[in-house]
Amino acid sequence: MGEAIRVENLVKKFKDVTAVDGISFRVREGEIYGLLGPNGAGKTTTMHILATLLKPTSGRAIVAGFDVTRHPAEVRKKIGIVFQDPSLDNQLTAWDNMYIHGMLYGLSGLELRRKIEDLLEFVELRQYANKLVKYFSGGMRRRLEIARSLLHEPEILFLDEPTLGLDPQTRVKIWDYIMAIKKEKGMTIVLTTHYMDEAEQLCDRIAIMDHGKIIAEGTADELKSLVGNEVIYLKLDGVPLKCIEAEFIESCRIIANSTLELSVRNASVALPKVFELAEANGLKIREATYRRPTLNEVFIHLTGRELRDSLEEGFRPPHRRW
Repeated sequence: MGEAIRVENLVKKFKDVTAVDGISFRVREGEIYGLLGPNGAGKTTTMHILATLLKPTSGRAIVAGFDVTRHPAEVRKKIGIVFQDPSLDNQLTAWDNMYIHGMLYGLSGLELRRKIEDLLEFVELRQYANKLVKYFSGGMRRRLEIARSLLHEPEILFLDEPTLGLDPQTRVKIWDYIMAIKKEKGMTIVLTTHYMDEAEQLCDRIAIMDHGKIIAEGTADELKSLVGNEVIYLKLDGVPLKCIEAEFIESCRIIANSTLELSVRNASVALPKVFELAEANGLKIREATYRRPTLNEVFIHLTGRELRDSLEEGFRPPHRRW
């Protein structure tokens, strides 16, 4: 399997703010690669650099064999992109939005018409081809943006928060289209998301980003293995001075909100023993929960806070289109 994208020590600064802080990663041909993290983590900035919308402060990025700084025009021929923010013309029909986009890429005549029909059929919008986009739902607009991004048959597709603001049923439908693009077209896809279930469902590999850095990378299972087989959380009265130790506890950490994080092989067997240990150590347990590791647990393990609690609006660079 070849290499679709190579990023080396990439940095992007906006005055005194470092949005991307020396990240490196590689994306294989034909895989779905996810950038997962809270707002302000640097995901969209990274994607904008890869799509030639922003120039890096330092470092290097190679996309489809071309340097994004030296050969931006060649990169643009090889990629499609669906922006996080709406980019359709609401005063035009779905067909006209597709047609104008195709013309910009040098398509015309029967070839362009055939591609428009095929792609509108693919995203189940062919019956709405002559309807003004301003009357489309959010999900219909997203599907049209995906179809439009595929008109020139790109090698690499960038999806920036592809299901942001959509209802659960529509989100799952968009997931189906993304998986179909990979399966039917063999396309390399890079997406950003702060939805853990989205990253786990779609991505072959995931890079977790926080404060401009990649703090972990791997498959969902590989990332979960950083935490352990199962995790017990003990919420205590007061902040514990130290962790509790035992042969059946693989690791123990003190995290936010006076909570102990215990990694064990079998939580249901370990829990009674944990209560005995806590009592022996003079710890009063207010609440005990356990679960198999999730990507949220991985984020907690790496940062000491929950991903879902880190979604406050962070730094976002000015939006640009080409």
